[in-house]
Amino acid sequence: MPWIYAIVGLLVGLVAGVVISRLTTPQYKAQKSLKKDLDSAKYALEQQRQELSDHFAQTAEMLDTLGKDYTKLYQHMSKTSSELLPNVPEQDNPFVKQIAQQKEENSSDEALEEQPKDYALGATGLLKTEEKAILHSSEVIDVKAS
Repeated sequence: MPWIYAIVGLLVGLVAGVVISRLTTPQYKAQKSLKKDLDSAKYALEQQRQELSDHFAQTAEMLDTLGKDYTKLYQHMSKTSSELLPNVPEQDNPFVKQIAQQKEENSSDEALEEQPKDYALGATGLLKTEEKAILHSSEVIDVKAS
């Protein structure tokens, strides 16, 4: 029974020693302060990254809207210039050239949106149950030699 009191006393002494050494050590307080500063800096950095991401998303949206508005304005100007000045030659109307260029760009954009063509020559046999002929390397060498 006395050895149980000794073990309990030793454990209580160890716990009390660790607590007292932590509270009286100035490096522990400095470490705790540094950890708090690090956590606050990480939080501020994450906030700044989120704000920056939101800013770029909003800017991209605004630029897209601006581009669409400029396109609408240009189309309006080209339409009204041809309606209001019907007798002006095409070379004097600056919008006619741009309209032709835009139509060419739109047709090239439409060509890019087409589905790719299958360039396989004949059936590939992927969906057929026919077995394909298997060539061995010795047969290929003999054919090339002759």
